[in-house]
Amino acid sequence: MKFSILIDSLVALAAITLTPAISNAQIVTTNNQPIVMNSNKLSSNSSSINYLEPFDLVSYAYQGGLMQDGIPSGGTLVLKTLSSKILAKDLVTAAVNAKKLQPQVLDDQNYLNAVSSELIALPDYAAAD
Repeated sequence: MKFSILIDSLVALAAITLTPAISNAQIVTTNNQPIVMNSNKLSSNSSSINYLEPFDLVSYAYQGGLMQDGIPSGGTLVLKTLSSKILAKDLVTAAVNAKKLQPQVLDDQNYLNAVSSELIALPDYAAAD
């Protein structure tokens, strides 16, 4: 019986811990398909620009969110990524220009590497789409 109390306590603790992150998630509808984006504020003076996780940034671009900033959507994005015509830096630059990321993210090599990894995985994501 004590084991079930421990499990219940852990579940309650996890729920309390995760509630702020869940409440900050946004549901964005693109092409009539909802996607969930976890947008966290960057720790800076600006309160209007959100921080997109690398996966969310690539998903946003794939769904056409950065087309006005020169990044194609869908299969064209996949093909240009495969042929190295669009790199992580290009995607991040477009997101900065679209005010989806702050400019200092361009100098964050860890973020760029994470976006690059997501771009490498993009054909797999697209095939499952």
